[in-house]
Amino acid sequence: MRPDLLPPPQDGAVPNNALPAHVYRAALTGLTPTQIEAHLAARGWTNTWRNGIYPYHHYHSTAHEVLIIARGQASVTLGGEGGPQVTVGEGDVLLLPAGTGHRNDGGSADLLVIGAYAGGRDWDVCRPGETDMEEARARIERVPGWDRDPVD
Repeated sequence: MRPDLLPPPQDGAVPNNALPAHVYRAALTGLTPTQIEAHLAARGWTNTWRNGIYPYHHYHSTAHEVLIIARGQASVTLGGEGGPQVTVGEGDVLLLPAGTGHRNDGGSADLLVIGAYAGGRDWDVCRPGETDMEEARARIERVPGWDRDPVD
């Protein structure tokens, strides 16, 4: 399945990544949360959680993140203020390279997101204006790539 590629802005308060965000539409529709977690683990995306997406701009400087919409829908801004906004729904998958800003701009009451990290890496939460940008960029540069696509 070929994703939509969304390059985030490179000139704002979020470091982002030279790699674009990937949006796979309806890639994991019809799976239970447990099935989604097993699917991700088989592809090397672990350290999973179930919840939503923070309603403020943030990014992770120590890990590539994948977000799967298991239930409901949300509108998400990528890359920080002024970045592209996408509407995602059940089965959609967002692959966010380390440093890619994201924020939930509103979602349905039944929204359930499953998140995981390439190689099960530990993750941090960085916020624009609260995190040293140069230190975050240095951490992002050290994050190894993912071994396997979370969808294939």
